[in-house]
Amino acid sequence: MPIPLVNSVASWFLKKRIHQMELFMKYPNEVQQELLRHLISKAKNTEFGKKYDFAGIRNYESFARNIPIHTYEEYEPEIERCRQGENNIFWPTPIKWFAKSSGTTNAKSKFIPVSDDSLENCHYAAGKDLLCMYLNNNPNSQLFTGKSLRLGGSKEIYRNNGTSYGDLSAILIDNMPFWAEYSSTPSNEVSLMSNWEVKMQAIVNETIKEKVTSLAGVPSWMLVLLNNVLETTGKESLLEVWPSLEVYFHGGVNFDPYAPQYQKILPSDTFRFYEIYNASEGFLACQDLNNSEGLLLMLDYGIFYEFIPMDTYGSLDQKIIPLAEVQTETNYAVIITTNAGLWRYKIGDTVRFTSTSPYRIKVSGRTKHHINVFGEELIIENSDSALKKASQLTGCEIVDYTAAPIFMEGKEKGSHEWIIEFKTPPQDLDVFIKVLDLALQEVNSDYEAKRFNNMTLNIPTVHPAREHLFYDWLKKHGKLGGQHKIPRLSNKRTYVEELLAMG
Repeated sequence: MPIPLVNSVASWFLKKRIHQMELFMKYPNEVQQELLRHLISKAKNTEFGKKYDFAGIRNYESFARNIPIHTYEEYEPEIERCRQGENNIFWPTPIKWFAKSSGTTNAKSKFIPVSDDSLENCHYAAGKDLLCMYLNNNPNSQLFTGKSLRLGGSKEIYRNNGTSYGDLSAILIDNMPFWAEYSSTPSNEVSLMSNWEVKMQAIVNETIKEKVTSLAGVPSWMLVLLNNVLETTGKESLLEVWPSLEVYFHGGVNFDPYAPQYQKILPSDTFRFYEIYNASEGFLACQDLNNSEGLLLMLDYGIFYEFIPMDTYGSLDQKIIPLAEVQTETNYAVIITTNAGLWRYKIGDTVRFTSTSPYRIKVSGRTKHHINVFGEELIIENSDSALKKASQLTGCEIVDYTAAPIFMEGKEKGSHEWIIEFKTPPQDLDVFIKVLDLALQEVNSDYEAKRFNNMTLNIPTVHPAREHLFYDWLKKHGKLGGQHKIPRLSNKRTYVEELLAMG
């Protein structure tokens, strides 16, 4: 399709969709309540629908009263039956696809149902919306004059009993409409290679010959790929390889710790970074404005939202609230009900709202990935923010990190133990530790209170990791590439001790 025609079609779609988005931004709670009624009505004759009397649900209050909160472990027997080919268990249409979740480092994999509804009305709708918002904010964009370099999962699709599973990115690539495949690089054949290390060089060899205008993928792994591109081509900047490169759509991990390295290899004041919040369970939010830190919560993708304030999470006083009751600057666990048959499902992520008109969020961490052994309530958003500041002030660059508690023993106070792989190490590690400690105190008052006069916590311990330590750990666990990531924070010492043993 000629570029002017592509731009005309995109412009028409953009104007139509922008109007629909303005509607849910203006009437967010009405849109969510109507969506809930639709989901309940559609699934009332499923096994779940009959078990929880969907036919008798008239409003949010009866929905919340009838249906309990579910974890993956509670869903697993029904999901396994569905994977074996049974239908109409928790969603009325057959579910043929299951996203093998890589958001966990547990040995036990999760298989998240992906219905035709969620593929079309959530994941693919989100891809089109992202382009709409970007083009609306950047009318002089030349995005369609080249291709998007996508970096997805490293697993092929596995098929059995009439159903299939793999990384979400692999499922999306496998079902991608022809026009999207035409505008993407590398080819599907290379994208779906299962050997990450072979695949990496194959991507480099194929994409350096293309006109690339955008990038899409997880920051940590994309950085590995882009550094390989520079090494292969002998260039200093990616703009020497792809002069028309204009935007990077990123998600999966907080971008802040990686920002200095990206700015170094993309030295341009006009280059754009756009964040997305996409999970195996659905596409939840995306950046809708240039240079915005808040992500617009997408309210018409077939996902109904509820939230648990983290100060009550898991307690007898746990409170579950709908979108209409959230407040800014409070940390919430996310509960979703989806058009793939997940009912009041704990997704495992935490967010805080930066705005409630419209509803914009920032991903703050994981319900299981935090440190709260001494009442410090350290979350990933805190650690990422503090590391970014410490890196800027000490002139270092970070590849990856993890942290865990050092437990109190006898009269010894507790502390936090960090393993950090530096691309450019600090000149003085002790200075870096002091700056990191102060930065953590600035962003977390509970941590500051515990550190006051070393009352409960001593100053952190930091171990500089050898080169490729985290890469080797992921490889050992069969988690190279795509969507896999290191657990940043943990209340347990399992990851830290295993990494120290490999160091």
